[in-house]
Amino acid sequence: MVASLLLHLLCCLTVFWLLLLPSLSADPDPLQDFCVANLSGSLSVNGFPCKPASEVTSDDFFFDGFMEEGNTTNRFASSLTPANVLTFPGLNTLGIAMNRVDIAPGGINPPHSHPRASEVGVVIEGKLLVGFVTTNNVFYSKVLTAGHMFIVPRGLVHFQLNVGEGKALAFTAFNSHLPGAAVVPLNLFASSIPNEVLTTTLQVDADVIDTIRSKFKS
Repeated sequence: MVASLLLHLLCCLTVFWLLLLPSLSADPDPLQDFCVANLSGSLSVNGFPCKPASEVTSDDFFFDGFMEEGNTTNRFASSLTPANVLTFPGLNTLGIAMNRVDIAPGGINPPHSHPRASEVGVVIEGKLLVGFVTTNNVFYSKVLTAGHMFIVPRGLVHFQLNVGEGKALAFTAFNSHLPGAAVVPLNLFASSIPNEVLTTTLQVDADVIDTIRSKFKS
């Protein structure tokens, strides 16, 4: 009787862990050597449909988008060049992506989060203040220079600020082929969130919200 109960408990625990494991991973593991994205197809639950193998070429597995410095003449004085499934279809279903991040002196990659991936990065040039905030509002940060690496746990708000005298360059990598990015200032002030929500949340007058919104108009 005891042995039977133990066996039943073991089976239940095994099923529980098998159901739990997928939720702890990032993108699902691929079931074939590759699945180069057919971007003309509709995005499904976890990727694009595969391009027919007969149409796949060597070029599908190489990306030259990081060769050129990004244009930092914008409100944040920064530029992000993504290598995700949308720009590099060969990444489809592989659970990886990268960004090139160029930041001019005084510029910032503003507070944002990646809902579908953790992030690891390395500073190539310049001097960056890198930081993130936990769900308990604990702030972690450090000034990094060339050769330093950093990590940002999945979904946490983070930023990179150029605190050096020259331009800065970093490369970041993600455990998702499409990590996504929710940019805090744009989400709040370049969207159609009602002013009442923002004035109540930020405890400021409507004219303050209007002034900030005006800075984020297209």
